[in-house]
Amino acid sequence: MPEAILTADALVVLVVSLAVGVVVGLTGMGGGALMTPALVFLGVPPTAAVANDLVAAAFNKSVGAAVHARRGSPDLRLAGLLVVGSVPFALVGAFIVGRLGSGEEQQELLRLAIGATLLLTAATYTLRVYGSVFRGWGHGTGPQRPVRVVPTVVVGAVGGLLVGVTSVGSGSIIMIALLLLYPALSAKRLVGTDLVQAVPLVVAAAIGHVIVTGVDWAVLVPLVLGGAPGTFLGARLAAWVPSQAVRRGIVIVLTLTGLSLLRVPPEAVGATGAALLVLGPLGWAVLRRLHGLPAFAGRADEDHLPPTADTPTADDRTAP
Repeated sequence: MPEAILTADALVVLVVSLAVGVVVGLTGMGGGALMTPALVFLGVPPTAAVANDLVAAAFNKSVGAAVHARRGSPDLRLAGLLVVGSVPFALVGAFIVGRLGSGEEQQELLRLAIGATLLLTAATYTLRVYGSVFRGWGHGTGPQRPVRVVPTVVVGAVGGLLVGVTSVGSGSIIMIALLLLYPALSAKRLVGTDLVQAVPLVVAAAIGHVIVTGVDWAVLVPLVLGGAPGTFLGARLAAWVPSQAVRRGIVIVLTLTGLSLLRVPPEAVGATGAALLVLGPLGWAVLRRLHGLPAFAGRADEDHLPPTADTPTADDRTAP
């Protein structure tokens, strides 16, 4: 095994994992939405990319749980309902991948599934930013809605299935669904709840993929070694980096990556990227004016998205 991981390819994976971790630490974006497609573009087969990213995420999210354990304030009933739906579907997801066929057909179908999920993630991430800035999602201190049992379990099931098949969704799609169902959740409770549900979800998905696909140590070890330090570094840099620009860049990258994985012609992907780059800031400025805010904002009123279990809170960032 040591010889397998001491290669140029493993070094590239380590550097990419570190870079993805920094972005996760800066923005709170779920790592799977960035790392899995990155591995695919590095030439790792989609099945191996999903399996190894999930195993690494199971480790990294457990580390995140330890960081937040003394600060989080989870809604245990919400977390429990999410887990009831997510864990069995996450475990089954790997076996669904195994039923997609074999060889190139299987890899292509999974590639398409990852691409579609990335587009969904880009849309939900944009909605999360919108809700946080204009609707106060994740900043509520008022009375909480009654627990909505069936919708919460369904959210867990859908999120678990997406994670189990593609490794994408734990830190993005489930988060926005929670905010839509319970917009009065404070950031602290949102972090704690996301933390409690994310660990068993990702562990279940990882177990399923280990059984079906196994792991590639030359991919897994660099992912683990690079991910956690990168996230920590990103969290430390968050006070100095304009995360507005980073977040908008992430939406563009997720969209273009998803389109590329869906085999959209390069010309159309390029045109979409140019349109997002030019029209995105203009559209955001119009939204701000429609909500009675200055067209262009500083850090103070947009750099306050509620964090996730992947990202240390402000208190954690300043703790010795």
